[in-house]
Amino acid sequence: MKRVCSVPDKWRQFFQRTFFEISKLGVDSIPLVMVISVFIGAVIAIQMQLNISSPLIPAYSVGLATRDIVLLEFSNSILCLILAGKVGSNIASEIGTMRVTEQIDALEIMGVNSANFLVLPKVIGFLLFMPVLAAFCMATTLLGGFFVAFFTDIITVSRYTYGLQAFFNEWYVWYGLIKSLFFSVVISSVASFNGYYVKGGALEVGKASTNAVVTSSIMILLLDVLLTKLLLQ
Repeated sequence: MKRVCSVPDKWRQFFQRTFFEISKLGVDSIPLVMVISVFIGAVIAIQMQLNISSPLIPAYSVGLATRDIVLLEFSNSILCLILAGKVGSNIASEIGTMRVTEQIDALEIMGVNSANFLVLPKVIGFLLFMPVLAAFCMATTLLGGFFVAFFTDIITVSRYTYGLQAFFNEWYVWYGLIKSLFFSVVISSVASFNGYYVKGGALEVGKASTNAVVTSSIMILLLDVLLTKLLLQ
């Protein structure tokens, strides 16, 4: 990480690579995030309505519970677990392939700090775009619940939308965005580490991709507990 976080040799090239990584790791992940979020939002709304049948519980609780579940956990922790599979494996396999084909060795021979050149744009690019993905996730998940209310008779639209607005806590949104920033660094750095130190051939590159996903997922879950304790106490 000391080599990764050093000052880039050429700032113009660094910014070009960072924008490229934002497009590849972030923008290309938007369709996946939106599709998953819509269906998960619909499932959460249906399950909440089917399991809240007590007359003592207000009808708008479905929208309220869906909103809080999305803001507190799904839009950051669960989303990043999903992205660890897509983004993490992509980074690990890309850098791992460069290692086994000796492209990284060639950069070192030319006097280039390969860790800084390859890894830092990925970490910064994914870090900058992660809040955008989290915001997309929040919006589309709640929209999925709205589709359930609009197209079915499980719950009325007015009750669902009232639940979304009831007892709203703005800090929950910031809490989700802050957690997503930490998780993005975990995903990109762990995946880069596993890819950078690959030894062998194509089989080891596949193993590195698997190890990157597993390790980053475990670290996300551990960090989730710590951040929840720190931010919501």
